[in-house]
Amino acid sequence: MQRRVLIAVFPGFQLLDMAGPADVFSTADLFLAGDGYRVEVGALRAGPVAAHNGITVNAAALGEVTGPIDTLLVAGGLSMPEQLTGGELAGAVTRLAGAARRVASVCNGAFLLAEAGLLDHRRATTHWLAADELSRRYEHVEVDADPLYIEDGNVWTSAGVLSGVDLALAMVARDHGHDLARDVARGLVVYLHRPGGQSQFSTPMGAMTPRSEPLRELQAYIDANPAADLSVPALAARAGMSERHFSRVFTEQTGLPPGRYVERSRADTARRLLEVTGHPLATVARESGLGTPETLYRVFHRHWRISPGDHRRRFRAKES
Repeated sequence: MQRRVLIAVFPGFQLLDMAGPADVFSTADLFLAGDGYRVEVGALRAGPVAAHNGITVNAAALGEVTGPIDTLLVAGGLSMPEQLTGGELAGAVTRLAGAARRVASVCNGAFLLAEAGLLDHRRATTHWLAADELSRRYEHVEVDADPLYIEDGNVWTSAGVLSGVDLALAMVARDHGHDLARDVARGLVVYLHRPGGQSQFSTPMGAMTPRSEPLRELQAYIDANPAADLSVPALAARAGMSERHFSRVFTEQTGLPPGRYVERSRADTARRLLEVTGHPLATVARESGLGTPETLYRVFHRHWRISPGDHRRRFRAKES
């Protein structure tokens, strides 16, 4: 029997918050030959609802939705502050949550769950830009701005925009097993495994994007090839610049000297390997470009004040 997924939207919602999870669930339904999920979209008023980018979707009236719901998912969007006034949408979410097996939000959709009281005394996440405001406004919510998504009881929350895809894949894995979630991810050509405890933040997000296209390509090369020769002479040659000029321009356009950027990128790769693989530390050090477990330990401690082994243990404890 199909699981009913109701996605609540509003004028000015973020289209990807709805479309990403909707495509995950509908693709899973294709693999399950129509015995997986049925996706519906609802809003306060029936009819076309315009997303922030101007694209419209047709929605049913939330007040007319009846019957059991498997998953109630609330989208986010830049117009969220307007949706919190008056309490009408939060009231609709409260009513529907009572008929749902689980409730979820994408991005700052968490504000509507909090306004409805559904996050009280729960751990929750949202887009990192909105986390401080969520914590300030709702003192009974334990806000954690770092993870991609969090499951606390039957309430799930996720970080910004495309983390809704990770959230939906995790739900598919929970409902039908990891093999199906993997097949869906492959079908959608998205990352196969981004666990909820993985950080929203990464080295590319912590550095500026270069204005120069060759330097943007070089930045992408560094992040994709951590075990390559990423010394200043090698990178300068790849960029077609002298070492001195390359170091000056790279620092100016990214905000980080080349050596520091490379170390942070390798440290970030090592952290992901510790989170999603069971590789021994020697393998993690080699594949991340850090070389030896001793270097891995020094770099990890310098960036996060924790040992690689402790990070892996804490991450897995958080995931479980």
